[in-house]
Amino acid sequence: MKSIAVLGSTGSIGRQTLDIVLAHREDFQVIALAAGKNNMALLCQQVIRFNPELVSVPDEDAAKQLRDLLAEISPAARPGKSRSLPEIVFEGPGLEAVASHPGADTIVSGVVGFLGVRPTAAAIRAGKTIALANKETLVAAGCAIMPMARQYGATIIPVDSEHSAIHQSLCGWRNTDIKEILLTGSGGPFRTWSKEQIAAATVDDALKHPNWSMGPKITIDSATLMNKGLEVIEARWLFGVSAKNIRVIIHPQSILHSAVEFADGSVVGQMGVPDMHLPIHYALHWPERHASREVPLLDLVKVGALTFEEPDPERFPCLPLAQSAAESDDTVPCVLNAANEVAVNAVLRRQIRFAEIADYIQRVLDLHQTVSKPSLDDILEADRWARQAANELLGALAK
Repeated sequence: MKSIAVLGSTGSIGRQTLDIVLAHREDFQVIALAAGKNNMALLCQQVIRFNPELVSVPDEDAAKQLRDLLAEISPAARPGKSRSLPEIVFEGPGLEAVASHPGADTIVSGVVGFLGVRPTAAAIRAGKTIALANKETLVAAGCAIMPMARQYGATIIPVDSEHSAIHQSLCGWRNTDIKEILLTGSGGPFRTWSKEQIAAATVDDALKHPNWSMGPKITIDSATLMNKGLEVIEARWLFGVSAKNIRVIIHPQSILHSAVEFADGSVVGQMGVPDMHLPIHYALHWPERHASREVPLLDLVKVGALTFEEPDPERFPCLPLAQSAAESDDTVPCVLNAANEVAVNAVLRRQIRFAEIADYIQRVLDLHQTVSKPSLDDILEADRWARQAANELLGALAK
């Protein structure tokens, strides 16, 4: 039985991870959970259901709220060892404690954004197997994280559907056998929109993804195609290939999740319905495969036609911004990621328009003085600087 620690347990990835655990109670036990403070009621339910030893929340107020919620439930109503409450920790050290829990075999990193870098580094130093859904860790810090994983013997299994597909396609082969990685994407809600229509798009328009049910940040990234750009950077580090050998292809049906073209011309890919339960299930059970009632099955006859298109950099300028950054071994990807996070939050708060995201990111990049071959500390500092610069720019735009 594997012991699982889940970072971001109340988010989309975390909830689906726990669905898989519930469907395979004979294979997994949950030993630690970490969650944001926006859904303490759900976290309380998860604590009661999964009986973790350790729980992390963002701050002392959230810790008190969770304790109060748990105290309202009588000990007799708590199954098994949850008759006594788990240890509750908070702030950054709490996330790192969950990520490096000595009893955890696999760490599921489902937090959103740069917040995932420190706990992922802590899991690596503890030599864990990491089911990584937090792409920003490798986007911002891949040049430091991957050497660290090799140093400490940690294993990273991607949970992004695209990178999971590449991982599965590469089983038994070396990255030196690769001619090109074919990274697919749905094209988002604006795939067929004109440049003028996209310029007038609202936040609500951007949040209507045609295929996937995701959190607001990643959904906005999908609408700008920044998500594909970030995935290019992530794939570059995960699979040890040049960014020039990663090709983005728009695939509206989201059935082929990505593929690899090998040196001999063979193309091997992985298909499935657009549902995150499958890559999560694969990462948790790796290196084995098991059937699961939580994973929907693909019927190719019902799917019918599969189509593929080139992405349009004119209508989606965030994609070439990220593709250019993917070629860098410096702090540019970190700054790109931080500026994008600030921009997306500003869009969600209606402070800037959706169509202004790429220009906003470019302006932050223009201000940045790059650091070549950065250490993890250099990357943490670059992220701090970029957020400060991005917020100052945001403040100036508001005047």
